[in-house]
Amino acid sequence: MIDAKVAIIHDWLVVCGGGEKVLSAIIDTFPDCDLFSTIDFLSTDDRYIIRNKKVHTTFIQNLPYAKTKYRNYLPLMMLAIEQLDLSSYDIIISSSHAVAKGVITGPNQLHICYCHSPIRYAWDLQSQYLKESGLEKGVKSWITRWLLHKVRIWDYRTANGVDYFIANSKYIAKRINKVYGRKADIIYPNVAIEDFETENEKDDYYFTASRMVPYKKIDLIVESFKMMPDKKLVVIGDGPQFSKIKKSAGSNVELLGYQKFNILKEKMTKAKGFIFAAEEDFGIIPVEAQACGTPVIAFAKGGALETVNGLESLFPTGIFFKEQTCESIISAIESFEKNYGIINATNCRQNAEKFSTLRFKNELKDYVTEKWNIFRNN
Repeated sequence: MIDAKVAIIHDWLVVCGGGEKVLSAIIDTFPDCDLFSTIDFLSTDDRYIIRNKKVHTTFIQNLPYAKTKYRNYLPLMMLAIEQLDLSSYDIIISSSHAVAKGVITGPNQLHICYCHSPIRYAWDLQSQYLKESGLEKGVKSWITRWLLHKVRIWDYRTANGVDYFIANSKYIAKRINKVYGRKADIIYPNVAIEDFETENEKDDYYFTASRMVPYKKIDLIVESFKMMPDKKLVVIGDGPQFSKIKKSAGSNVELLGYQKFNILKEKMTKAKGFIFAAEEDFGIIPVEAQACGTPVIAFAKGGALETVNGLESLFPTGIFFKEQTCESIISAIESFEKNYGIINATNCRQNAEKFSTLRFKNELKDYVTEKWNIFRNN
């Protein structure tokens, strides 16, 4: 164990998503840590993810509608995170895709940031965010643009308070270098592959699962299958776009909405292929699909390029499409079916095992120990 007092700080605790699963593994690696966040509205059922630790929060916790409209408080979160007093800790580990890395630390404290991404909608995804939010024109648009300009200034400045950056993929390491001008080491996030069993015998349907928000492109996948009425698609997930997608879906698409994990696992395990059309920083669910022995048909950008082996690989686990269009997805599925025998469940599982939780914990512990030894001896 590291002979140091450790604090872990996470952006916000509202739902149990991919970032929270990484946070959970960080807590397991440093079980005596204290935990901080701008807000904590995790449900009783989800508190296991933080090992039922007490969470030290900011004044945002008590603001109106903070539980549901917390993203609207982003400008205030930058102020709030700077009010947390972490002066008694030796090591601060921030789990950050927004404001957590902005916590104030001193010269005798080691600050390591596990960066899921620089603030996406403030940097290279600003135009996409404004378009999807209907903020391309008008007074609200200019107010939002001005606020995002201020966010960028703050985000760049606070990168100086981080001693070491860890990126969750090569893709994010490039973004960190572009935005902050900083080198980032890479530790891939943890995927609970032990929760999945490999299945060789597949049923005749394709599968996708995601929260239904615009950048996940579930609407694009559903539209593509509407143009392939002879192929079946099963979709799990809920979100703002669910009603719209359900109305436009063809009869060959089965939308199941939100489902518990056992149902999701069953559907993913038996699917002949998993469709992934988002440009994600890493993307945990394509790895989970491979843990089931299910090949992945993925958009050829972002983290998927690091987690899925294409047909050019010696041991392929999936196939890529180059554009987020129906035509590109349809072409990829046609190619996938022509090459179906080349991709086997064993290769998919073996590839997924490279991203195990045990591997993550060991790599993170070794990394922090090494940096702490360097830091305290200087």
